[in-house]
Amino acid sequence: MKAIILAGGKGTRLAPYTTVFPKPLMPIDGMPILEVIVRQLAHFRIKEMVFAVSQQSEPLLSAYFRNGSQYGADIRYSKEEKPLGTAGPLSIIPNLPETFIVMNGDILTTLNYQRLIQYHHQHKGIVTIAMSQKKVQLELGVMEFNRAHRLTRYIEKPTLSYSVSMGIYVFEKKVLEWIPSQKYLDFPELIQKLIKGRGKVVCYPSDDFWLDIGRHEDYEEAQKKFQEMRKKLLYEKC
Repeated sequence: MKAIILAGGKGTRLAPYTTVFPKPLMPIDGMPILEVIVRQLAHFRIKEMVFAVSQQSEPLLSAYFRNGSQYGADIRYSKEEKPLGTAGPLSIIPNLPETFIVMNGDILTTLNYQRLIQYHHQHKGIVTIAMSQKKVQLELGVMEFNRAHRLTRYIEKPTLSYSVSMGIYVFEKKVLEWIPSQKYLDFPELIQKLIKGRGKVVCYPSDDFWLDIGRHEDYEEAQKKFQEMRKKLLYEKC
């Protein structure tokens, strides 16, 4: 199994940190978040990895990870000459297998990748999206009313739950037919194309720990959670 890791984003939401180095190299308790991902993938016997990088991120990432042999992995680099979005970079990666993983390079999770792959094969989708439940507390009172605008319910600062993408996908190679070569394309647009074209997109419900470190508050939480869960996240013996 091969994993494509998207590592070319600008990480503007984490500025000014990301003006110094790429977001995937942001340290979590001293270890780059992307190194955590590489170690996890290798643990699940996913040892072929391609980093989809930009001209700005490639020099530092390749200097740090090199060919991946120190992790028991084989790491290659696919550099885009111009921004291609989150799905577009797949169009310039040669020799992709029939089934492969695509994921963001800034995720902290305990997801079992082999279970995700097995689920994908069982449900025979063209794409499987790992999803998590995200709870969001509104800091306002929510009002419900009838057609005559008479208040029927008032909820103070409710907590809402949503099913959200974890930024981890399993793709079948035929998805590449929907991705124009070297054209900018993001995942939401690609998924909409597949749905409209009656491509079978499957959701994988996960109750595993998951955190995207795209915002400052998430990055701070990731620091705390990694310290608490280091052995579980890195599969270290107690």
